[in-house]
Amino acid sequence: MPRRTPLDSFAGTWHLTRFMLRRDRVRLTVWTVSLLALYAYFVTALSTVYPTAEDRQGRADLMQQPASVFLGGPNYGLDDYTIGAMFANEMTLWMIALLGVMNMFEVVRNTRAEEESGRAELVRSGAVGRHAAVAASLLTVVIVNVVFAVLGSALLVSAGDLAVEDTFALSTAIAVSGLVFAAVALVTSQLTTHGRGATGLALAVLGVSVLVRGIGDLQAGPGEHGTWLSWLSPIAWTQQMRAYVDLRWWPLALSVVTVLVLLALGAFLASKRDFDGALLAGGSGRAQASGMLSSPLGMAWRQQRTALFWWFLGTFVMFGATGTYLGEGVEDMVKDLAAANPEAAKMFGDDPLTGFLAVMILYAALAASGYAIATTLRAKSEETEGRLEITLAKPVSRSRWFAAHLVVVAVGALVLTMISGALALWVGALVNGEVEVETFLKGGAAFLPAVAVFMALTAALYAWIPKITPVIWALFAFTCITGMFGPLFDLPDAVSGISPIWWVGRYPQEPIEASHMIGLSAVALVLLVAAFLGFRRRDIPA
Repeated sequence: MPRRTPLDSFAGTWHLTRFMLRRDRVRLTVWTVSLLALYAYFVTALSTVYPTAEDRQGRADLMQQPASVFLGGPNYGLDDYTIGAMFANEMTLWMIALLGVMNMFEVVRNTRAEEESGRAELVRSGAVGRHAAVAASLLTVVIVNVVFAVLGSALLVSAGDLAVEDTFALSTAIAVSGLVFAAVALVTSQLTTHGRGATGLALAVLGVSVLVRGIGDLQAGPGEHGTWLSWLSPIAWTQQMRAYVDLRWWPLALSVVTVLVLLALGAFLASKRDFDGALLAGGSGRAQASGMLSSPLGMAWRQQRTALFWWFLGTFVMFGATGTYLGEGVEDMVKDLAAANPEAAKMFGDDPLTGFLAVMILYAALAASGYAIATTLRAKSEETEGRLEITLAKPVSRSRWFAAHLVVVAVGALVLTMISGALALWVGALVNGEVEVETFLKGGAAFLPAVAVFMALTAALYAWIPKITPVIWALFAFTCITGMFGPLFDLPDAVSGISPIWWVGRYPQEPIEASHMIGLSAVALVLLVAAFLGFRRRDIPA
């Protein structure tokens, strides 16, 4: 019998990598293209809205607010706020977070989720090593991240005329930071028995990283480069490279070392557990399930409550911090920015502070719409993973199950729009003086019909043609772009009207049209009826 070597544990890695790339080619392509489009779009928008040094300096003053420090970090280069410095300060956190989420989803999908479904056991019955799936999942995200870094650097250099070395350094650092969270997902996949649990733990680590870095930078005094607390977060290491201001490469080494350490930890933990087992064994639970779980509504709430909690916490912190831009303390600053910059005046209108509030409420509605889409599509995962068939085999009708799922989604979207959106903005604005809460709540309520349209359209697409549900994300992306920068494009109403958000207007900058609210509500109702009709007619599974 031939002697086994350590490399035998990785047998079949390349074959599995090719399979993962082929199976997830659409998913990965959509993610990558979307992130690259955001890259190019943001730098182009900055160049358009802030073409001169004077225009950019007005934005630099805003970046010294606590909310900007929380989101942007130390904010280097404010004395001479170039397009490159603006991009590095204002986009680094978002790009790391989005890339990290993509990586975590992909790693868990190809490791823990495969074990949970039983497919990994079939694969392991062939000539495949113990660590081949883990290595292949990591190699898959490495390839995607390298592609992102290379293409992203090329886009930034061509679209924004930015320095080549700094651009390449920033894109590389963002990609490596994304790999840190991929390695985190590898570790969490060894801890829990379910893919959702592994994803939830990894997302929690990402959230803590954002929070720790933000609090650490807020504690720093003027001219300081964060505190020791900031340096505990991988996000800070990329920001501390000071791209486009005073580039230094050595913080990148911290991310590389962290990836290697987490990989070693993941391999060690994997060797300590049984196949399809977990190191964090779940408790035996109650002898009898809660009576609430006997109903589809109770089960839907149990399945979605954790996701809603993290969405709520993240959006409340974000919009609470953003609300500090509002109020008497920053009114003159925003007015000066609009007066000196015609493009900014287009976005904020005649009353810049009111226009700024309208944009902030719009952001809250977009966050709630994203939640509504993502959570509605969880019904699709229940079907594809076989649990829906088991549920419907019991005395539960399709309509009852579907309605329970959508009710929980609707309640979550309402909470995100009104409480962690509009109300959180009001709480943040109180820092700068007393403000009326009625304006915030009325603005949030105005967007509820549009959020309902997104939820109902997603449900209708899933009910009738599940395979094309990713189309809803294209509409969402179009809505984000036109909602945030629509005034700059001067698009015809026929094009802007594709977005449900466009029909709401920009309250309090513009009055709310009752006819538009009625129309959006009617569209949402029709789509919901269509969703229920389609879900009752088609086969399960699709």
